[in-house]
Amino acid sequence: MAQNSETIEILNDLILINNDRIAGYEKARDEANELENDLRSLFNKLADESRQHVLDLKAHVSRLGGEPATGTMLSGKLYRVWMDVRATFTSDNRRAVLENAEMGEDAAKKAYEEALRSDDLSADVRQLILSQQTAILAAHDSIKLERDRQRDVSKYPLTT
Repeated sequence: MAQNSETIEILNDLILINNDRIAGYEKARDEANELENDLRSLFNKLADESRQHVLDLKAHVSRLGGEPATGTMLSGKLYRVWMDVRATFTSDNRRAVLENAEMGEDAAKKAYEEALRSDDLSADVRQLILSQQTAILAAHDSIKLERDRQRDVSKYPLTT
């Protein structure tokens, strides 16, 4: 039972991280201008991905006899407040939103790395976490690529 409680705690932490991702990407989508449909689409996709992660994690928690976590982590709430403040004070809103999204993905990456350090995970739970980690790494890389493109545009503006 001790192994189950540790696994449940790990899975619940990942649920909270994914709830933070959902709230963060919804916030990022709202921060993106109406003309930035590419970002809005990306953020919607990543929020949907996190919703699926939460469903899968909750199913495992329930199977192990635990109560799935709800809500978000305090750090996620602070992150969303920081995003509000930063967007208010920057003239390059697109880059600021992407930089904040990347910071959120960095936190998610770290949470998944920590979860995988446990020796008590069953093979199916470890596989679930690895699969979700792969998706998080891909999301991080997509955001970083888009952020770097934005830096390049700012650094070398088009001249007419």
